[in-house]
Parts: sequence; structure tokens; C-alpha cells
Amino acid sequence: MLELMGDWERTDYCGKLGSEDLEREVVLMGWVQSHRDHGGVIFIDLRDREGLVQAVLNPENSEEVHKKGEEVRDEWVIAIKGKVSKRTPETINPNLKTGEIEVMASEVRILNTSKVIPFLIEEDINVDELLRMKYRYLDLRRQGMKQNIITRHKVAAASRDYLNSEGFLEIETPYLTRSTPEGARDFLVPSRLNPGEFYALPQSPQILKQTLMVSGLDRYYQVVRCFRDEDLRADRQPEFTQIDIEMTFIKEDDIMNVVEGMLKAIFKESKDIEIETPFKRINHEEAMLKYGSDKPDTRFGLELQDISSIFENSEFKVFSGAIKNGGIIKVLKVEGGGSELSRKEIDDYTEVAKTLGAKGLAWIRVAEGEWQSPIVKFFSDGEKEKLQETLNLQDGDIVFFGADTPHTVNMVLSHLRLSLGERFNMIDHSKFDFLWVVDFPLFDFDHNEKRYVAMHHPFTSPNEEDMHLLDGEKGMIRSRAYDVVLNGVEIGGGSIRIYRKDIQEKIFKAIGLTMEEAQDKFGFLLEALEFGAPPHGGIALGLDRIIMLIAGAQSIRDVIAFPKTQKGQCPLTEAPSAVDTNQLLELGIKLDIKEKDEKES
Repeated sequence: MLELMGDWERTDYCGKLGSEDLEREVVLMGWVQSHRDHGGVIFIDLRDREGLVQAVLNPENSEEVHKKGEEVRDEWVIAIKGKVSKRTPETINPNLKTGEIEVMASEVRILNTSKVIPFLIEEDINVDELLRMKYRYLDLRRQGMKQNIITRHKVAAASRDYLNSEGFLEIETPYLTRSTPEGARDFLVPSRLNPGEFYALPQSPQILKQTLMVSGLDRYYQVVRCFRDEDLRADRQPEFTQIDIEMTFIKEDDIMNVVEGMLKAIFKESKDIEIETPFKRINHEEAMLKYGSDKPDTRFGLELQDISSIFENSEFKVFSGAIKNGGIIKVLKVEGGGSELSRKEIDDYTEVAKTLGAKGLAWIRVAEGEWQSPIVKFFSDGEKEKLQETLNLQDGDIVFFGADTPHTVNMVLSHLRLSLGERFNMIDHSKFDFLWVVDFPLFDFDHNEKRYVAMHHPFTSPNEEDMHLLDGEKGMIRSRAYDVVLNGVEIGGGSIRIYRKDIQEKIFKAIGLTMEEAQDKFGFLLEALEFGAPPHGGIALGLDRIIMLIAGAQSIRDVIAFPKTQKGQCPLTEAPSAVDTNQLLELGIKLDIKEKDEKES
């Protein structure tokens, strides 16, 4: 039954045919999407990468062709030779790109059969994601998934084309490099030729691309795979791809202009969307004040307000106590929201707030000129007046309060802001709203480790105006870092780098590294900075995140050909897996892992 291609050569993709191909003989090859027998005439929807076309197998034209048509089943691989014909008016399918034509088959070859597939090749199927990932090659046959991968290609190609046109050089950096754990864990690779020593897979080409700038190559980029051994979520994978860029003799505006031009080209080439440049800019302090987030979704308003000053000396100890302990009070007002939100919805928001670390979620609803809330009785008349003056509360409004540490308040209210934005249809999901967030703090204080840590990474340059504070109050130092945000998702982060050894050593000291530790981990970079390192800076953009947003996917797993699960496993290849004992012995590795009791596992 099975046949070979023989001398047949594919002339066209199924989904590319149209009225301009009428009366032309074509050879098509692909998968049977569906087959139907209508009164002896068999109709086959043949699918390939570009879409599908209807083929007609009429016994009046060929009994042999018709007989083969009776044999085929869904997902069999076949080749069809025939003439492109116009459909009759009543059979035109306006929802199909090839809906005005069909192919009248004169010959059919069955190239391969298929077992019954574990799920249908259809859009919006309700199938467990693990099953989809186990049979990823089938999942990718679906048009939506296939289009995501094609979009990925277009985005990568557009970024390369643009950067090439701007004088950048694509330079590869090694995958086997030195472990420099600062932040996420490294994936380690044992060295057989150097027993007891390890390579690390790069979390980023950061240090190597900086040394390339010392070399004078001036403008570097790389579409590069990076690795981080960290806990996963929707926008994280153990291996991911970023568009990595570095330039010499630049300031912040230079790198921002390059990135805006590249993103403009990416959206035009991949989706034929014109995005507006230049992007809006907001400093980190304002972003946290208004949105409680350093990656705010600015497609809608609903801004936070700090009202700490109103309750600083309040008799309501929940509020005044939070301020005395170094906390803040912020509110989120939803105009007209009080008349629409049920008490159950308010209680649900409160429970979510508790999961984020809050003790609760205070609120006031205005109805018929009265404030309805369990907390209003604790407010003085003066506090009520100031609150009314500040918030201009009207009938139907509802206000949510956060009173706690700045971190907790911002986390809870920024999350609530997004939830309410969705609840009240404030977010235009067809919009792409870009934003630069600038002037980040250089350091963040880690209360667990009782030391300052770099907010971005320790190679970020301090703001020139704050350089004198390196020997003083480190919490006040601004950095020359910048993040590009799209619809509330950080898609890239970068900075102007430190190019002087003395300043780099001060930063290492500030984050608790001794000179010996700094030399051990970053000695080659410190030495490179002594050989005429130029001022330089760059950025890394998350390719997977950009494609996820362009494609409207819910997870970057849907825009990666072969992703891992949230536990870092590959259902298709069953990686990671145990290896042969002899392989471990060659590497000088002996495992000391206690096997779990069967009941526990």
C-alpha cells in the first residue's frame, strides 16, 4: 500500500494556492486533516506548513485515485497530483485562504500511515499540557502552535537584519564557561579532562560581552541561549533565548534608540504592526509610587496614591502602627466599582492579598452619600475630611487600602490593580504599550543576608551624580540601569557598565565581596578593565517573552519548539535522566543520593 515519492517533486505549499493558480497542474504533499465521502466523491483536506487545501477524488476521473481515497485516514502522509479548479459558488469557504479553489486529483500516492493520534489536530483543544508536550511534534501540527514557531523565526530574523544594518557584529560567546554564582544557580558541567573541576552554562554572556568591548569590536550582538537553574513559572524556562547587545562610547539614549528601532522592525516584520517611538519613560520611584511595580502595565490608569501623611498620628493603630514601623499606606480607588463588586468578590480579593503577605485588605464603599466599611468608625472627622479631599469620593466608588511594609503594600495593590483592570474591562488587549523604566536604585538591601546586593547586577554603573555616595549611604545611589516594559512584562534590561577598575572594586566591596573573592570570581574582568576599557553599555531582551506577547500566548512554553515543564523536565525525551555508572566514573563523580521509600515516592 505504501509508495515512494519517486520522481514526484512538490510544486507548491497547500496553503499558498489561490485563484491565480487556476488550471495549473500541481503536486502537493502533506497530512490528511480530514476526509469525507459525499455520494461517492471523496474530499480530502490536505495540510502542510502553510495551511490546507481541499482535494477532490472523483471516481469519474479515476477509479484508482478514488480507491486510494477510500483507504486513507486522518494524519496519513500523502502526495496528490492534480489541476487547480474553481469551486462552485455554493461551496466557497470564505474562512479559508484557499477557500475559492480546490484540486481535482488525477493521481494519489500514499507515502506513510499514522497510528490513531492521542489528540485532534485542532485549535482550542482541551488537552492536558503534559500530553501536548510529550507529543510535541503533533502539537506543532496545529496551526496556532505552528504559527508561533514561524513568528519566532521572523522575530529573530528581523532583529538580526536590523542590527546588521546598524553596524553590529554577531559574535558567539562560549557555552562552557566559569561559574560565577551571583543570583540564580548555575548549571554545572563536570570536566573529564580536568577531574574535580566544572564548567558552568552561562546565565548570560555579560562578562564576556564586556571584554569584547575592551577589544574594540565596538558593536556586538548575539541571539544567544542562556541557562539558569531556578524555580520556574509561566515566563521562565531553565534554558531561554535573549537578544544580547553591547556598544562602546554611548549613553543611555543611544542604546534606547537602537532597541526602539529594533522592536519597531520586529513588530513590522512579524505582525505588520506599526509601533510608536520614542517610548514613554518613567523613573523607578514614580513607577513604584503610581503602580507599585517596576514593570507597570500602562495600558490603563487606576493609579495608586500614597496617603501615609493623613494617618501618621491616627488613633487607628493598624494604620499609624504600620507607619511607625517604617511602612506606608496606599489606596486604590475604582470609580463606580463599588456598585458593581459583590461582597464575595471583595472577600476573594482579600484572600488573595493574604496569600501575598498582607494581613488583610481594608476597603470603603460609597453608597448614597455614606461610607460603608468596618474601618470607618476608627477614623477621626479630620481624617475623613482629608481622605475625601484627597480622593474625591463619589457615590458608587470603592477604595482599597494597603498598610504594611512598602514591599508588601506595593505587591498587594499592584496585583489588585491588574485584577481590577481585567474585572472592569479597562485593558485594551489589542494594544502594545511600551515603556522605559529608568533611574533604578543601584543597590537593594537583603534583610536575610544583612547586606546590600546589586539590584540588577554588580557591573552596572552608578549615576555620575551619585558616585560620591559609594563610600557613604549606598541606599541613596541611583544606577544607570534601564528596563524596557511591554504591557506590564519586562522584556529587556540593561545598563551603562562600569569601565574603571577602581569603581568596580568599590561595587564588589559594597555587596560584601572581599578583594580575594572578587579576584577569584571576576579577576579576568578586573584585569581587562586595566587595559584601556572604553565607556560601554548594553541590554539583553528576552526573545521568548517578546514572541509570547506578539503571539498572545499565555506562556513562553507555547512559543518554544521543545520546552521544559515547570519542574524542568522534558516529557518528550524524558530528560533529565539517569546516566550509566561508567560515565560517572570517567568524570570522577560518585552519587550520594538516598533513595526514597516507595511509600514516600
